[in-house]
Amino acid sequence: MIKRLGERDLSTKFGTFREILYYDGQKESIAIVMGDVAGGDDVLCRVHSHCIGAHIFNSIECDCREQMGAAQTVIQREGRGVVIWLDQEGKGNGHLALIQSIPFKKEFGQAEAYARAGYKPDARSYTPVAQILADLGVKSIVMLANSPDKAEDLKREGINVCGTREILAP
Repeated sequence: MIKRLGERDLSTKFGTFREILYYDGQKESIAIVMGDVAGGDDVLCRVHSHCIGAHIFNSIECDCREQMGAAQTVIQREGRGVVIWLDQEGKGNGHLALIQSIPFKKEFGQAEAYARAGYKPDARSYTPVAQILADLGVKSIVMLANSPDKAEDLKREGINVCGTREILAP
């Protein structure tokens, strides 16, 4: 079961969010929340996995950083929403899987590249997302995602996903 450890106001170039740190006994997860989401329906929600390459090293091999910024822009515009950051690098397989999948990326998409390198195409767990949304009192979400599969994964966790909205990274 996930536990809320601490929180603070977080000033960003997209406005002020409430940053809430969670821990499930193995990994930390972070929610940044703008506006009043408690009891909310159709709350904008971005579920974002850690990406060392884009977020730390400014890699141009993926658009994770840009997707995060695009999601925050949409939430800022609407004045209400949640971004949930999961410590699940490489679609939950870890950074080594990412490195070992690179030779396969020339021919295949990222999920198939992981499989060709001997890993699961997607090893992420969305259980923390369901627990965080419950803790925040969110009733239903509109996913900010470019993959409809992610919405299906969240529905399997019992999350009421009432729609998806594609986010366009600049």
